[in-house]
Amino acid sequence: MADITRRLGWRHLRSTPTAHIRHHRDGKLVHDGPGLGFWFRPLTAALSEVPVEDRELAMTFRARTADFQDVSVQATVTYRIGDPALAAARLDFSVDPDTGAWRGAPLEQLGTLLTEAAQQHALDVLARTPLSAALVDGVAAVRDRIAAGLGAEPRLPATGIEVVAVRVMAVRPEAEVERALRTPARERIQQEADRATYERRAVAVERERAIAENELASQIELARREERLVEQRGANARREAEESAAADQVRAQAEAARTVKLAEAEAARSVALARAEAQAAREVGEARAEAQAAWLRVHGDVDVATLHALTGTRLAENLPRIDSVTLSPDVLTGLLARLGGGARG
Repeated sequence: MADITRRLGWRHLRSTPTAHIRHHRDGKLVHDGPGLGFWFRPLTAALSEVPVEDRELAMTFRARTADFQDVSVQATVTYRIGDPALAAARLDFSVDPDTGAWRGAPLEQLGTLLTEAAQQHALDVLARTPLSAALVDGVAAVRDRIAAGLGAEPRLPATGIEVVAVRVMAVRPEAEVERALRTPARERIQQEADRATYERRAVAVERERAIAENELASQIELARREERLVEQRGANARREAEESAAADQVRAQAEAARTVKLAEAEAARSVALARAEAQAAREVGEARAEAQAAWLRVHGDVDVATLHALTGTRLAENLPRIDSVTLSPDVLTGLLARLGGGARG
């Protein structure tokens, strides 16, 4: 919408770059172009504002397929006004010189024109298409048919309208039919999901079985290795016992040989000692005999009194040592009596 301001009976219009302004004064075209700004008198001015930007028109309409099923079509048509002068001549784009607002509803007229044209071509293509094909390929078919139909529509160029693009978002059946159509697909998807679940479970069971078999094989192999280990340990123990017995036998033989050698050496020493002791005894006996013979020879020539003296001396040498003598009165009296008696005699 144009921006119009008031100044002492004059008006100033300022438009946007996407709005084409046509200004007629007294039936003559004074200003013509987008993004204009100018002063004018409201009593003598006729203004038109034609939008020249791309606009999108959303439309939803119902159609019937070849098998008499109702469907709804959601589409969007992008268009623009390529010839503003022609559009302003065919449609009412005039604006109020005081407010800048359109006096009519030109865009609604354009929307009705485009919607009716697009709907006519969509109905034509869907009327010859079964529901299943419309749901599968209907979007592309309807889009192409609408684009071709609008491109060949003679009223659009005559109004200065150019179609930029056509988009069809969906071709949908009624809710009950859609649910009925979804059921087999859902069942098939559910069956595929169940089959995938069963296959996954089967794979899991197979893996668990393989794991169990591997564990059993591992246990069997461990038992076999343990058995070989026990056998090897037994063989090692037997070999160790045999070697220990052989070593004990060798030690026993060595000990016996050493004992025999020690016994022989001891016997030899005993024999030698006995011989030495016998020889010493013989020599001592011979010496004693010689000494006794010499003693006898010496004492054979001595008189009896000398022998008694020698005997007393020898006896005195062998008597124990007497450190002190205690004489009791009885002993002393008896000794004196003996001494006295001997004196008298």
